[in-house]
Order: sequence, then C-alpha cells, then structure tokens
Amino acid sequence: MKRDEVLERLYDRYIAPTKGKDGQYIGVEIEMPVINLARKAVDFSVVHDLTRRFKEEFGFFVSVIDEDKNACSLLHFGNDDILSYDCSYNNLELSFGKERDLNAVANRFCDYYSFINKTLAKSGHTLSGLGVNPYRAYNRHEPIPNGRYRMLFHHLSSYERYRPRVPMFFHPYPHYGMFSSASQVQLDVRHDELIAAIRAFSLLEPLKSVLFSNSVLTGENDGLLCCRDMFWENSTHGINPHNIGMFEEIPESIDELLEYIASTSIYCTEQEGKYINFEPVNIVEYFGRRQVSGEYYDRKDGRYRDVVFSPKESDLKYLRTFKFEDLTFRGTIEFRSVCCQPIRDAFTVAAFHLGLSGQVGRLNEIIDADGSLYHHGYGATELRKLFNRRKWPDFISRDALRNLLVSVLCLARDGLAQRGFGEEKFLEPLFDRAERLTNPALKMLEHLDEGGDIENIIAEYGELP
Repeated sequence: MKRDEVLERLYDRYIAPTKGKDGQYIGVEIEMPVINLARKAVDFSVVHDLTRRFKEEFGFFVSVIDEDKNACSLLHFGNDDILSYDCSYNNLELSFGKERDLNAVANRFCDYYSFINKTLAKSGHTLSGLGVNPYRAYNRHEPIPNGRYRMLFHHLSSYERYRPRVPMFFHPYPHYGMFSSASQVQLDVRHDELIAAIRAFSLLEPLKSVLFSNSVLTGENDGLLCCRDMFWENSTHGINPHNIGMFEEIPESIDELLEYIASTSIYCTEQEGKYINFEPVNIVEYFGRRQVSGEYYDRKDGRYRDVVFSPKESDLKYLRTFKFEDLTFRGTIEFRSVCCQPIRDAFTVAAFHLGLSGQVGRLNEIIDADGSLYHHGYGATELRKLFNRRKWPDFISRDALRNLLVSVLCLARDGLAQRGFGEEKFLEPLFDRAERLTNPALKMLEHLDEGGDIENIIAEYGELP
C-alpha cells in the first residue's frame, strides 16, 4: 500500500469510530497479582482450579484455551465480562463489558473478587491491590503457553540484540508483564472533543503520578514509586518512543493525530496460524515492503525459526501501541498509565477519568491557569518522571500542588454528579490522598520503613470496602 492508502486505513480504524459517540459508556479492566502466601511460586494448578470454579459459579463460558488445554480466558455472554490471565498465570485480570453506570461494574467486581479470594485462600493464595507482585522473586516467570504470549515474551526478551544499534537503556525485566498489574479504563470519546481530551489528559499525567503511584520494586528500587512507566519505555516496546508513554508534541488537530498514529511501529502479526515477531518497523514503511523477515515458534521442536512473509492489510489489527492515552479501534480512549490500586479503592481510577471526561474544556482551563506545575521549565513527561520518584522537586509548592489536585478532583466530582448515578462516592479516597499528598506506594514504603511487614500490606491492600 502507498502512504495515502495507509493513512486512509488508519483513519477508518482509529478516527472514524469516534463519530456518533455520545461519551456515556465506560469499560474497566483491573489486573491483580496472584500471590502464594507461603512465599513460593504460584501453584498454577490452584489457578486452573479457580478458573473452573469461577466458570461454574457465575455462568461464564471458556473463550480461550492454552496449548495445554487449560482455560486462560472466560466470557459471560450476558454482560460481556471477562476473566483472563495477562501474560502469565501469575496475573489475573477482570475486564467488564461496557456500562453507563459505574456502580453496576463495581457491584459485579465485588462479587467476583470475593469469590476468587475465598477460593484462593483455601490453597494459601490471594489477590491483592498492588501494581507489582511483592513475591515476584518466588514465581515461575513463564508465559501462558499460547502463540500470543509466547511471541510477546520472546519479543521483549530480544532486547540484547538491539543494544549495539539502538541508543537507549534497556531494563533487565522482559518478564515484567508477569508481575506488574494495571488498572485501565476505556471511555467513549466524541469526535469533536478528541483533541481536547488528549491534550487535557496528557497534561494531567503528572498529577496522576501523585495520586495513583503503586508499583514499587521492593528490595531493588525503593526510590521509584511507579516503575510501570519504566517497564514499557525501556523495553523493546520503547524502541519507537511514539509507541509508548506520553505525547511529546500533543496533536492540535485530527490531521496531526493521524500523522502521529502513522509514525508508530508494528512488531508482530499472525499469518497462517503462526504468531510472528520482527524488528519494529514504521507502519507506513511496513506496508510499503514486499517482504518482511521475522521469526515464529515451531511447536514441533520448541525452536524459533526464521520466516519471510508479505504484509497483508489484515495485519493492521496487530498495530499495538501502549500510549498513556491510547486511541482504540472501538472509538474509545484507553487510559493505560495507572497501577492496580488497593482493592477498596479499585474504582477511584475509573471514577476519576469518567468524571473528567465530560469536563475536558474546563479541565484544560484549570491546567492552563495554574502556575504551580507547569511554566517552570518542565514538560508533562519530565514532570511525571519527577513525581514517579519518592523525592519530589523542590520548585513545586506543596500547598499549590494540593490546591490544584483538589480543584481537579472537585471538577471530576461535579462531572460524576451531573451523570446522576451517585458515582462520585468512588472519588472520596482521592481527596484524602490529595490533602496528605500521598499515594499507595508512599504509604507502603513508610510502613516498611517503620519496620512493618509486607504481609500486612498484602492483606490491607487486598481488602474489599
């Protein structure tokens, strides 16, 4: 395909679906680490038994099985809820079908979570609301045995081959998807508010670090409150920086947004039943090639083999980016920058984004009028990195930062109140965090500094409200 044709396909896939949206629906995805309280590797037989029991209890159906015939994804045909395992059986994810009322999602989550943890407790396991599994060192870091996750792990593990040619730092955690957990939100976005929404939420990212940081590599890097960003940015996903993180130059029009999408890279596809990964290549350049060289896993002898294939238009669905504000083919923005939260606060993330999504004009005004965060020589990406650390920059006035956080939270509360579902109750824990300028990561580290045990945090962060 020529460049103009690729741009047309990208427009149809990502921009066109935002037309006709009313901005009322929300999708929630919550990942949680599975923890073996005996400080041993997670027993996958316990996980598979849980999956079977959950399926029977809630009337789900098996939607995906792995190569060992174990269910790795369940689907409820009535509400489209999904129980799945992300990257490995060490990480459980609950994804909810789109809803207008956040209370409906929260109620189902509580039912599911209560059953899951009661079932896991019988075998000495538990879920908890932590962005990094504190017992990750004991686990077997094995991808789910299927084409997709084996390919992903292989791609992330290939970072050594890029070192001589790519001028960037690669961290030594290609298995990070097996021990890191996120809280992600998808919101319908109206076409006429798309650019304003991307701008507002992009500039909001430093404040989200202050409120939501909850991924600490305990025992390795206690100074980093949110190592989630580093996992993606300093992996093979970050070879093209436009595939991850924030917009360095925030698009000011639909045309600029389309050009940005066209600057991202593709690194995998599935053809003839084989998941293929290859060196990341710009999506326009990819479709301009007659052939691409990659590799796939041969199940017959457990080896990776070279393959040469021709790009197909259907490969476009494998263009997967990991932006903090990620435009999807569903006509939604997926917000991907937040760690899993303590379970009692699990719906603070969705409520925060949902309340602000209908207030993007006012949100932009608040950010533009504030002088405490911006206008000190730092951009949004730099500020988020600074707030991801335990020691925050001295030029930030704590009182001014507190006032800004409260202003944004009040705006979110107003937005939720206007929806009329009583969803503003989910925001209450964030007002306390804003007042004390704290977050779950800081609270955990202070507890550990005072001689507390990580087991207390696992228990506390795993409690339902």
